Amino acid sequence: MFKKLKLNRLLLFIPLTSLAFCFNSPKNDDEKMSTIMVSVKNTLSYLHYSPKPINDAYSQEVYKHYFEMVDASKRYFMQSDMDEFAKHKTKLDDYLNQGDLTFYKLTVDRLYQRVDEIDKITQDILSKPINLDEDETLVLEPKIKKYATNSNEMSAEWRKYIKYNILQEMESLKAKEEMQKEKKDSVQKFNLKDTIKLEILTPEQKRIKATEEVKDLVTDTFRRFKKRNKMDWFTVYMNAYTEVFDPHTNYYSPKNKEDFDTQFKGKVIGIGAIIQEKRGYLYLGALTIGAPAWKSKQLSEGDKILKVKSKPDEDAVNVVGMLSDEAVRLIRGEKGSKVTLTVEKKDKSIKEVTMIREEVAIEDTFARSIIVNSPDGKKYGFINLPSFNADFEDAKGRNASDDIKNELIKLKAQNVQGIILDLRNNGGGSLTEVGDIMGLFMNAGPYVQVKDGNGKIQTLKNKTSTPLWTGPLVIMQNELSASASEILAGAMQDYGRGVVIGSPQSFGKGTVQTFVDLNRFLNTNDDFGSLKLTIQKFYRITGESTQRKGIESDIKMKDFFTYAEIGERYDDYALAWDKIPAVAYQPVNYFSVQALQKGIETRLQNNRTYQLVQESAQWKENLDKEESISLNQAKFNEVMKTRKSQIEKFKALDKFNNGLKFTLNPDEVIREKKDEAFAKKSQNWTKNLQRDLYLQEAVAVVGEMK
Repeated sequence: MFKKLKLNRLLLFIPLTSLAFCFNSPKNDDEKMSTIMVSVKNTLSYLHYSPKPINDAYSQEVYKHYFEMVDASKRYFMQSDMDEFAKHKTKLDDYLNQGDLTFYKLTVDRLYQRVDEIDKITQDILSKPINLDEDETLVLEPKIKKYATNSNEMSAEWRKYIKYNILQEMESLKAKEEMQKEKKDSVQKFNLKDTIKLEILTPEQKRIKATEEVKDLVTDTFRRFKKRNKMDWFTVYMNAYTEVFDPHTNYYSPKNKEDFDTQFKGKVIGIGAIIQEKRGYLYLGALTIGAPAWKSKQLSEGDKILKVKSKPDEDAVNVVGMLSDEAVRLIRGEKGSKVTLTVEKKDKSIKEVTMIREEVAIEDTFARSIIVNSPDGKKYGFINLPSFNADFEDAKGRNASDDIKNELIKLKAQNVQGIILDLRNNGGGSLTEVGDIMGLFMNAGPYVQVKDGNGKIQTLKNKTSTPLWTGPLVIMQNELSASASEILAGAMQDYGRGVVIGSPQSFGKGTVQTFVDLNRFLNTNDDFGSLKLTIQKFYRITGESTQRKGIESDIKMKDFFTYAEIGERYDDYALAWDKIPAVAYQPVNYFSVQALQKGIETRLQNNRTYQLVQESAQWKENLDKEESISLNQAKFNEVMKTRKSQIEKFKALDKFNNGLKFTLNPDEVIREKKDEAFAKKSQNWTKNLQRDLYLQEAVAVVGEMK
């Protein structure tokens, strides 16, 4: 759970006054990084909910976590490197206390050295014929892999890795051919206009094409790596320290923080275009309808970007070979300011286009609703909430509760008989939005308890007693529903106001974070980034923490994530589950869970599609756990053939249709006629909803609620 607020002044005053004047303005990057290290250490020690002792045991955990982040596949460092690094295993606590960059510099410099060497190795491998008939095996599971002990072993490992990618690419080419052939056969069968291009490549042609694709991929990977700023690796290094405290305590560089804020607010100041990277060049992707790039009528998807002039009085910057995120930062800027793009069109003509930057909404962040027409003739409202977004800096900015309110008003006008609120894959957001959303469905009451590191407990209450919707309510969740999603689902469940349907349990993130700007401790105007810090744990009104355990669904339906290790309980550094006293609250008990459970159990027992989903999920999870694979082409093809026969069994899932019909709200019907991108997005959304088995059951459940 992220809670964007200014920290309580009293909380900061005593411990941090001594820190406020500790640092002078650093003169260079080394001093800057050193200052950040000490500042992060002090902030963690004074303000974290459950501070750890900074000692040798902590140092060893940081060491382990760091290499899991930097070289998880054991493909870059050699055993000699690891032997050298191991001498520092118990010193990382001292380095943090002193702002000592010794270990960071040693490992990152060595990483760049190894990347240079491996780049040459892979170029050499790809310049010669690659034998796909050898009996070799690639180890996939990092835990059983060993580091290379010499350059020959390193070369052999990368040759195997390249070979594996070539075999995969050949299989992908074969699959594309089969798909095109199926389409062509279907078109010819029904005497339709045949515009499908079908080119069947020989095995040798596939091998050549696949090798070229892999060569481009590997070359681009190393190009991007070398372009990466070393300060980016410093962020990784700092997060090895912070995430051992808990997985949601993270260091954010200034640009990382900017990206986080953009996603959290659901808006960006720019031109409304996706920037894509391919083979060292940047291209325009999809243009947002109504945004500056689209309004210019001079730019198109696929245009190659050559230069960006960020300000009228500055020179244009050549962006050829630049990483996409660096170019994006040049394109973004202040609202109302000018930006000029120099692009190469598909006809090779060069064009300069000047635009005025505008606020562009990231619509996938916001709530959206649709009317579900069930087979029994009843209408229900379905609301998808991707995140608990909020904009605390702009009074007119969008937030989740206002969006949900607007969707409810639209659905009520269509006389729906029940509401389904979809929180699947919703990772959370603003804690205060939970109370405001709760107030749309029921009267005033407590909805969460929050405890700080000193043991002080605060109860947050919804104070609204004018609910907008008092009818049947179903909340959908899965293993990726976390944080604010869990607070809302838990509160609705505790009150008996709504029934929770979905995965056996949600993610299990029961902690609250805030951002602490490191600049507050420094005598400088430079931006040193921020620490997203866990400062509280939250608890249900029953007193139970959602940490690790999450919310248990009233009506349990296993899905694709149920068999995977997803959730807080699988993280070594996650805080523990515990319990505090319950608060007084008055359940409303709108329905009988037992009766609803009985109905769905009967349906699922005879639901072949549901059983097939379970089989498919278990099969995919078993695939992910495979420790090695043969690189002999004949044997690899046999493995793929076996997999295909298993996949064939699961193809019925792609053709599943839940029989539900969907109707857009009247305002969206009008928008569809004017907004081509929105119309396409709506079409895809509706298509996915028709294939949603879990939504079918949610509709059945909301229809049975009294």
